Amino acid sequence: MADNDSLVMTDALRTELNNITSTQRAAVLMLLLGEDQAAEIIKFLNPKEVQALGHAMVQVADFSQEAVNVVLDEFVEHLKKQSTLSMGNTDYVEKVMRRALGDDKAASVLGRIMPGQGTKGLDILSWMDARGIADMIKGEHPQVVAIILSLLESEVAADVLIYLPSEIRAEVIQRVASLDTVQPSAMAELEAIMKQQFSKSASAQSSSFGGIKAAAKIMNLTKTELESSIMGGLNDIDPDLMLKIQDNMFTFENLVSVDNKGIQVLMRAVEPDMLMIALKGASDGCKDRFFDNMSERARGMFKDDMEAKGPQRMSDVEDAQKKIMRIARKLSDSGELILGGADFV
Repeated sequence: MADNDSLVMTDALRTELNNITSTQRAAVLMLLLGEDQAAEIIKFLNPKEVQALGHAMVQVADFSQEAVNVVLDEFVEHLKKQSTLSMGNTDYVEKVMRRALGDDKAASVLGRIMPGQGTKGLDILSWMDARGIADMIKGEHPQVVAIILSLLESEVAADVLIYLPSEIRAEVIQRVASLDTVQPSAMAELEAIMKQQFSKSASAQSSSFGGIKAAAKIMNLTKTELESSIMGGLNDIDPDLMLKIQDNMFTFENLVSVDNKGIQVLMRAVEPDMLMIALKGASDGCKDRFFDNMSERARGMFKDDMEAKGPQRMSDVEDAQKKIMRIARKLSDSGELILGGADFV
């Protein structure tokens, strides 16, 4: 292994090192560790961190061998400076995490492995399952429930709705859509629910949560039957708000606005049988969007198989469309296609 002191630091190498981010340095170390060790580390990261690290691991493929050597040498030198007693203390762990991942990402990881180290109580929600969250909040005021749903990832929030009492679901979504800012007093109440101290830095200003787009994202990810029930209840409470949420929801028909490349990506990710069922209830324009992206031979075979399936129950058609939309959302989140139509992304 090259020693940094003996390595000739050219201007080009110095520039390359200055442009390497903390995440990319972590990516270099992950690639050098090997699959088994890297997999063990990834278990401690949340989905967004894994995505960022994975993206960086692709980027570092173009790094020079000299730059890789320097990154590794710096890490090893840092470890050599630690005494045996310091290797296991929290200060050491925090320093290594921050050096490897940067302040923001390290804070999230530290909050998971050392929950007593100044972590906000509400951050714990990120590591709970939907049923556990629902059990904790189902007896709370709908406004409190709405704020908590707004803090969650849309997929998790949609699952939490399943376990909430049916009589409050519509009101909760109404309140999510109506949220704008949450005052410190309300945040303090949420922290009390989690039985954690409200951090000093978060108590001085209002926080932005929720809104119509947040409500639409949650509703996009609920099951068909639950969506119909909630939207019906919301229509009774506030018809105008229901329409606004509906306008911001990305439906199967909105796929007409996705470009050819995106449609092709989606078709590769969806089972043909599921697509056949979904298209049974689609408009001619939506059907043509998919048919136009098939070869003439494939289109003929697909239409024949689709016709052979015969009539389908509307609930099955809606379920297939919902599943395809969830796949489309995941592909959109990973940058593989761009969803058009309503401002859904």
